[in-house]
Amino acid sequence: MSRKKQRVLLGMSGGVDSSVAGYLLREQGYDVIGVTMKVWPQDCISRAEDKCCGPQAIADARGVAHSLGIPHYVVDEADQFERLVIDYFSSEYQAGRTPNPCVMCNEKIKFGNLWSKAAALGCDYIATGHYAIIEHGVGTPSSRRGEGAAAPYAVLRKGIDLRKDQSYFLFSLRQPQLRRALTPLGKMTKPQIREIAHSLGLKVADKIDSQEICFVPGNDYKEFLRSHLGENEFHRGEVYDVDGNFVAEHSGIELFTIGQRKGLPGGSLRPRYVVDLDPETNRVIVGDADDLVCDEFEIDRVNWHPVAGVTDPGYSAVAAGVDRGSFEALVKIRYNHPGTVATVMPLEDDRAYVRLHDPQRAVTPGQAAVLYDGDIVLGGGWICRREATVLA
Repeated sequence: MSRKKQRVLLGMSGGVDSSVAGYLLREQGYDVIGVTMKVWPQDCISRAEDKCCGPQAIADARGVAHSLGIPHYVVDEADQFERLVIDYFSSEYQAGRTPNPCVMCNEKIKFGNLWSKAAALGCDYIATGHYAIIEHGVGTPSSRRGEGAAAPYAVLRKGIDLRKDQSYFLFSLRQPQLRRALTPLGKMTKPQIREIAHSLGLKVADKIDSQEICFVPGNDYKEFLRSHLGENEFHRGEVYDVDGNFVAEHSGIELFTIGQRKGLPGGSLRPRYVVDLDPETNRVIVGDADDLVCDEFEIDRVNWHPVAGVTDPGYSAVAAGVDRGSFEALVKIRYNHPGTVATVMPLEDDRAYVRLHDPQRAVTPGQAAVLYDGDIVLGGGWICRREATVLA
């Protein structure tokens, strides 16, 4: 008797990547079910555009599914998306932080809430068109330090097309999520994906990749916040320079982010940048380019992957601040950052201290800092505003 095919729920956005992912999974012998998530209400201001919430995206996904001979469903996640992603996005700006909604959407929606739908359909996995590699059952929690063996786990790696690598956006996935996740594009390049799409005659073969946040039309987050929150919800305040001199008034701390140069109120003979935001006083602090440079910070809500070995027995000494608990890693402080070498010390309460060997500009509270050992994701967390603890 032949073994029953494993079933996978594939998130289909109507783009070329998830479309080719469906073909690859089918060719690998999986029983594929396509699903497109409706993540924004019918009055979405970008609904007429070719977005994940638009009718064209759903039509494209349905057309591809038909071409591949796989079933396709539309799942309404609008309420959950607004609660878990949109509200997070808005509240982070109100708190003087710069959010990363793609990370939150992957953790809470695509590989989170969607699992209940996948389980109801008898699926073993959830798959997406992310450019990242997930290796199943290849590591043990102590393998990075050459210590004993334990149950195997999933390892998250960078995709081989480094220009498209999206492992950064998946760092917060926990082991239960990674173990049931498939990313079939991780070992392929974008040109290869388009070539496959052309060979299959898919209408989306030349569809342009979106470079924007899917729910923010024109990538104008300020206008989105105005329409979503309303002007009355903005926290007005004052702009000061780093020396404590008053510069001007501003119409909302939500309208600023670390490193911003354009649109700053008040005149100046030299370029000025936002170097800090104080949500307690609603002050925006501006300074020179040199004032943006940072060499240490803390991250919280850290998700350590087992390969990092941080949760190993005998590694608990790091909670007491023992220096032997620190290690070197490559850290990306935002998605398009190339990465830089840092010394990392795990701390209590899911926090970690990061000391950059080469100071970097615009280390932004609210953004994710993701740690790598080569192409392997060790973990990551969210950059804090609080001053860092100095290593002994």
